[in-house]
Amino acid sequence: MKELISSGLEALGLTGSVPPDAAEKLAEYGRLLLEKNQVMNLTAIRDEAGVARLHMLDCAALLPCTDFSQARTLLDVGTGAGFPGLPLKILLPQLDVTLLDSLNKRVDWLNEVSAQLELTGVRAIQGRAEERALDKSMRDSFDLVTARAVADLRLLAELCLPFVKVGGRFLAMKSVDSDQELDQAAHAIKLLGGRVRDVKDYAIPGTEVTHRLVIVEKVASTLKGYPRRWAKIQKAPL
Repeated sequence: MKELISSGLEALGLTGSVPPDAAEKLAEYGRLLLEKNQVMNLTAIRDEAGVARLHMLDCAALLPCTDFSQARTLLDVGTGAGFPGLPLKILLPQLDVTLLDSLNKRVDWLNEVSAQLELTGVRAIQGRAEERALDKSMRDSFDLVTARAVADLRLLAELCLPFVKVGGRFLAMKSVDSDQELDQAAHAIKLLGGRVRDVKDYAIPGTEVTHRLVIVEKVASTLKGYPRRWAKIQKAPL
């Protein structure tokens, strides 16, 4: 796994800009993921090559897509097994990373993994995004908010944009066939204080897979009342 990740980081032009041990730590993270996956459903990808490319390098490929140099805090909403937040932490140790997930057992595992990888400045917390976004200590607080969830962009925008500070960015990882979804989300993004800054398609090294990063800039504070309750968000998307 380490060799695949190393060559992928090189293909992305990241070798000199990430820590020397990044590939080794990403590979160890992948090993721990596959080990835990035998007793807890964390990923449908069950082989080392798939984890290296479709998880680790998929997340690493975000780095050339947008500027991370000024960002200090990152929140990963619906982090699941830690993607993309934990790989980004490994690649950019200066980031203070919060991993948010609704399941305690995943949160416990992510905190264990972070300790095993000797990572500092990272914490996994349990909670639902639509509830945590009402918390004054988290609302309008993060330079970057990421989401790799499969949910519609209108829903993701309502869940994620309230966390982003004005001047910060929401990074949504989507498929390349999301043009219609992006068009439909335009109203929601504007209403929630955002503006689409860029859309970048990127290839995952060692595969024929192309994914998309939607970069939304926060230009105004999100109006009070958002996000709504989850049932309302699902029933009546913005």
